[in-house]
Amino acid sequence: MTNAVNLASAAGTGFAFRNRIINGDMRIDQRNAGASVGTGSGSSGYSVDRWFHEYSQVSKFTLQQNAGAVSPPAGFRGYLGATSSSAYSVAAGDYFIVGQRIEGLNMSDLWWGTSSAATVTLSFWVRSSLTGTFGGAIRNRVGARSYPFTYSVASANTWEFKTITIAGDTSGSWDTDNSIGLHLSFGLGVGSTYSASGGSWQAGNFLSATGATSVVGTNGATLYITGVQLEVGSVATPFERRLYGQELALCQRYYARSGSIYVTNQTAATVAVTGQGSFPVTMRTSPTLSATSTSGLSVNEYRDIQFGLSIAAFSGYSTGTITGNAEL
Repeated sequence: MTNAVNLASAAGTGFAFRNRIINGDMRIDQRNAGASVGTGSGSSGYSVDRWFHEYSQVSKFTLQQNAGAVSPPAGFRGYLGATSSSAYSVAAGDYFIVGQRIEGLNMSDLWWGTSSAATVTLSFWVRSSLTGTFGGAIRNRVGARSYPFTYSVASANTWEFKTITIAGDTSGSWDTDNSIGLHLSFGLGVGSTYSASGGSWQAGNFLSATGATSVVGTNGATLYITGVQLEVGSVATPFERRLYGQELALCQRYYARSGSIYVTNQTAATVAVTGQGSFPVTMRTSPTLSATSTSGLSVNEYRDIQFGLSIAAFSGYSTGTITGNAEL
């Protein structure tokens, strides 16, 4: 009877699907299939599913699923590894971060921005070649409210478990639709412009805590992370292990691929082909489309589940897949 009551109580507090982080154990990598991701151009990108990275200077670090091939913590198969590419002195306006943007629909019950704001706990496993105080932050979509936080790494090249409890923000504007509900970031090196004292809510756009260790400041330095969980309450519960198919479907709301497209063209002339395509799950918003093919398959337009394909002159057949990107 007692167990039944406890189970009912747990269900009432949202025990199932309590982790607001998707792919927190870094096991799904649709884009890169375990390959290293560079930062040689642009200012942002994605590594393993749902995990973005942003940077103010190019070529300062790389990211890879299971980088360095070390053993993950017990119970895990994957982790995300960041490796510094040089010894870079971070300037005031610099930032190098990895993190996840949580959709507003998945945090609307937190009631942040009101007097009923819920407390949350962030927990994760971390391993670094460096020791010291490291930093990160939670912030809203517009970057007007931020909670910088710190955590310590006591032993180099050793997995350590961290928990950080954060009182919900009673101020500011927190989106609860399909846009960005909140940003979670882990700093790899953040300058003073985007850093503030850890441990409290502040007005401003801060990505890490003042004085945090700079990973990009040491050539070859590493920061590995896995088992990331963000949940309601003041106590970290065991990492929520969802079935692989469930976790993959959650990832596919933001990035997915259609089935293979097969087109024959015996006329050896450019042809226009129309058809229907579908993605495994309903995506967050109308996705940006791209297509792959060994014979020049390309997407011209997308409307509902209709697509137009322009097939360059060839004789034989063309295959490819349509990729949809609906990331936050």
